[in-house]
Amino acid sequence: MLTNFQLKRKIKTSIVLFITLLILSGVTAFPIETELAFLVNHISSFPEFIQTWITTIYTEVKTVNENYPHLSYGTDWLAFAHIVIATVFIGPLMDPVKNSWVIQFGMIACIMVFPLALIAGSIRHIPFFWQMIDCSFGVFGFIPLYITYKNIRLLEQQNKYA
Repeated sequence: MLTNFQLKRKIKTSIVLFITLLILSGVTAFPIETELAFLVNHISSFPEFIQTWITTIYTEVKTVNENYPHLSYGTDWLAFAHIVIATVFIGPLMDPVKNSWVIQFGMIACIMVFPLALIAGSIRHIPFFWQMIDCSFGVFGFIPLYITYKNIRLLEQQNKYA
């Protein structure tokens, strides 16, 4: 059985990691054209079906940015939303038991990735392999949050009997 200190350290470490990865996954929306240009310059590293997808997306993003740069403002807001959501996780970082609802919120949000990726992805003609990549964010977000939630519940139980 882990001590209170060990549980708190585990909880805080996983929350800090989650916050960091959430912010990083968000801020990558800012330089989307630059990132895609990098991928196009290294296109031979990918299987052919992904090469076609990357090239198509790069061409579309470049065309939009050249002709309608204001549309990319939407991805700026996407990045901002990731940062805002990440700040909510400061609550459980400071008091995990009191703010365990934030971890539950995060798990629910991770589950909601699936219908969004599959429904909107189909409507927007996103290839299925890419929809699965998007769904992986839900999986890789849910797992550490679920473990964190279980650890918070253990901490709560230990505190009851302390």
